[in-house]
Amino acid sequence: MKLSFKLPVLRSLWTLKPPNRSFHGHPRLLASDVYSQYESVRRGEQEIPKYFNFASDVLDKWSEIEKAGKRPSNPAFWWTNGKGEEVKWSFEELGFLSRKVANVLTIVCGLQKGDRIVVILPRVPEWWLVNVACMRAGIVLIPGISQLSAKDILYRLQASKATCIITDDTLAPAVDSVASECQFLKTKLIVSKGNREGWLNFTDLYKNQSADHSCVKTRIQDSMSIFFTSGTTGSPKMTEHSQGSLGFRPLLSERYWLDLTPSDVIWSTADTGWILASLASVFDPWVFGSCIFIHKLPQIESAAILNTLCRFPIDALVGAPTLFRMLVQNDFSSYKFMNLKHCMSGGEPLNPEVMEQWKSKTGLDIHEVYGQTETGIICSVFKGMKIKPGSMGKAAPLYDVQIVDKNANILPPGQQGEIAVRSKPIRPLGLFSEYVDNPKKTAESERGDFYVTGDRGTMDEDGYFQFIGRDDDIIISSGYRIGPFEVESALIEHPAVAETAVVSSPDPLRGEVVKAFVVLSPTFSSSDMESLICDLQEHVKKTTAPYKYPRKVEFVQELPKTVTGKIKRNELRNKEWGR
Repeated sequence: MKLSFKLPVLRSLWTLKPPNRSFHGHPRLLASDVYSQYESVRRGEQEIPKYFNFASDVLDKWSEIEKAGKRPSNPAFWWTNGKGEEVKWSFEELGFLSRKVANVLTIVCGLQKGDRIVVILPRVPEWWLVNVACMRAGIVLIPGISQLSAKDILYRLQASKATCIITDDTLAPAVDSVASECQFLKTKLIVSKGNREGWLNFTDLYKNQSADHSCVKTRIQDSMSIFFTSGTTGSPKMTEHSQGSLGFRPLLSERYWLDLTPSDVIWSTADTGWILASLASVFDPWVFGSCIFIHKLPQIESAAILNTLCRFPIDALVGAPTLFRMLVQNDFSSYKFMNLKHCMSGGEPLNPEVMEQWKSKTGLDIHEVYGQTETGIICSVFKGMKIKPGSMGKAAPLYDVQIVDKNANILPPGQQGEIAVRSKPIRPLGLFSEYVDNPKKTAESERGDFYVTGDRGTMDEDGYFQFIGRDDDIIISSGYRIGPFEVESALIEHPAVAETAVVSSPDPLRGEVVKAFVVLSPTFSSSDMESLICDLQEHVKKTTAPYKYPRKVEFVQELPKTVTGKIKRNELRNKEWGR
C-alpha cells in the first residue's frame, strides 16, 4: 500500500498548541536535540523525509548529543529484575550492543532487509537490543506475548512466514514441538545461560560479534513491525506498521500523551507483545531522549509495583486499568513514591471510581489514552487538560477522530456511533499500513473516508470522547442500547466489587438482558449472596439509568482476560448464549 502524506493538510488537524512552559522544572529542549530538529516538518515548512530509520536518525543522534555532554546523565535504558540485578545503558552503549546483535541477525542467521523475525521474550534487556538491531538491519520484528501456547506459536510462524525466532528456555520446548510444521523457519535463537540442541545461543553469539555495522537505508513506508491483534474475537490478524507509523510519528505528534524531557524516567508495565510496549517503552520516550525503565515483573503484583515506585526515580507510569484497579485495593500508608508525577492508563476504559481512589491515595490524576493496535494512540488526556471522569480525552495530533454512523456520516455531539479516524484523502502517518495477506479485512476496516475502529462512543461539545463499548459488546434490551462500561463503572463503585464484566444474556421477554460477572473484594466473600445481589442491583439503579441494572449477577473467582489484560467479554457472552 502506497502512503501519501501532506503536512499542511495534517497541520490543520492540530487544534491544540503545546503550552510554552517548562516541564518538571526543565526548560524546553534545546535546538540541538533530536525532537527540535524536525520543527520545520511539524510546521509544514518541509516535506516528510522520503527515507527514515529510527536507529540512525533518532537513537544515534541522541548518542552524539550525549557524547557532546548536552544530555542529562540519565541512562537511556534501565532494567531491574527486582532481586538486586540491574542493567543500565547509555544511548552510546545501546548503539554499541545493538550493532553486535544486528551482525548476529545478518551475518550468523543470514537475515536480510525485509525478512521477518518472531521475538517472544519477557521483559528482559535482550528484547530491547533485538528491537534496535532489527531497525538497523531493516528486519521486520514480530513481537509475541510470553504466555503463548504451542498452537499460538505455530499459527504465528505459519501466517507470518518468519524465517527466524528468538525466545527463552520457557517457550523453546513449545517451539520445538511445532517447528517441523513451519517450512519457512530456518534459525532458532535462545536467550539462555545454557545451550539447547538445535538452537543458537543468542547471548554467546552477540557478545563475540563485532560492533561494526552500517545501518541500512529504509524508506519511511517500509515495514518495521507486525503485531498480531489480541484476538478477543476471531483469529488474530497481522497488523503491519512502518518506519513512519511507529518511528517518525512521535516526531510529528507534538508532546501530548507523554510530554517527556531527557531528564524523565518512564515505566510502562505493558507486556512486550503489545503495541503499547513499543509506543511507551521504545519509540515515544526515546524521541525525547528519556530514560526507559523496565522491571522484569514475572507476575504483576501490587507489592512489586508499589515498592518499585518507592525505590526508583520514576516520573511517569503507564499501565492498563487492571493495574490501577489492583493497586487501589492496597493500603498506601507505608509507601512513599520517590518521584512519580504523571500516570497514564490505556487498553480499555478506566472506571471513574478507580480514578478517584488513586487520586485520594496518591494525589495524582490518571490520564487516559485510547488507541488500537492499528492506530497507536488516537485520543488522550494530556497534561494540563481538564479531566472529565469517564472520558478518554481529545483527538491526538495527526488524527481527525469523529463519531460516525453506519454510512460514515459524522454524527453531532452527544450522539452515539462508531469511533472512526479520517483516512481519506490523506492517510494519517500513525495509521497501520495493512492487514498482511488479508486485503478483504483491510478493505472492511474502511468505511467511506474513515478507518472504523469497531468501538462505539460519543463526543461532547468540547471534543472529549467517551468509550461506550465494542460494537459487538453493546446490549440491546427491550429496545434500549446499553454499553457494558457504564454498568461496570456503576458496579465498581460498590465496596463489594473488586472487578466486574457485563455482557448480554438471553431473555425470553426482553430478547436479552444485562448480566454482570463479579469478582468480590475479599471482605465480602462470606456475605449472603442473594442479599448482596439485590444490594448491587439497587446500587446500579441509583447510580445510572434504572433500565441498565443487571438483572442477572454471577459471582466468579476471576474474569477471563487476553494476555494484554483486556477482559474477554466475548468469551463470557458466548458462555451465556451457549455458543
